[in-house]
Amino acid sequence: MEILFIFIYQPIYNILVGLYSIVGDFGVAIIILTVIIKSLLIPLSRKQIESQKEMQKLQPKIKELQKKYKKNKEQLSKKTMALYKEHKVNPAAGCLPLIIQMIIFITMYRVILNVSGGATLTVQADKLYSFVPAPEVINGLFLGILQLSKPNIILAILTAAAQFYQLKMMQTKNKKQDKKKKDKKNGAEPDFASIMQNQMLYIVPIMTLFIGLKFPSGLALYWLASTSFMIAQQWFIAYKEAKKNTV
Repeated sequence: MEILFIFIYQPIYNILVGLYSIVGDFGVAIIILTVIIKSLLIPLSRKQIESQKEMQKLQPKIKELQKKYKKNKEQLSKKTMALYKEHKVNPAAGCLPLIIQMIIFITMYRVILNVSGGATLTVQADKLYSFVPAPEVINGLFLGILQLSKPNIILAILTAAAQFYQLKMMQTKNKKQDKKKKDKKNGAEPDFASIMQNQMLYIVPIMTLFIGLKFPSGLALYWLASTSFMIAQQWFIAYKEAKKNTV
């Protein structure tokens, strides 16, 4: 825990307070901090997207294995993992960015929770670096309207909706419904990655909505800014690919 405090919590806490001292708006400081964090995580996000593309390319071969070994689940599992290994694809590669994101999310939760205090936010000077100015209090209003120390239903819904849209963008393109029915008749079953993606598409937004309704809206603002950054990143990647294909 001491390592997490020194290398994750304390730097994030100091950057957030330092940004507030510069911009004078706690919500704006959260958004700027989010952009900084997401920019640092771009290499991991790129690997995650590349892994998803490779998984998509393997879908036809996975379907063939499912059809061939539909009566032998153990052999199907072995052959599927061998296929992943042959093509150097890790179906769990997308988990690392998610784990790191959750660690940072929990850290942001602790930071916002520790400074929350009614209409104003307090600063723990003992957690600041010597060169970071320590304001006596932090105004909890975002743009003079939204109180970040309390839950906000509108922001919670917007965050959950953005999360759903972002996951929908990431989800591997599924075949049409009639094709799915045909696969089921042939005994083919969705692979593990597809099943997990379909579940996460609904589980994560519901979890996001719950968090937004239960905890200070400063946390939801961070989550919304983070998700918006990822949506913009995916749009940019899609634009580059479309432009490349037209050349």
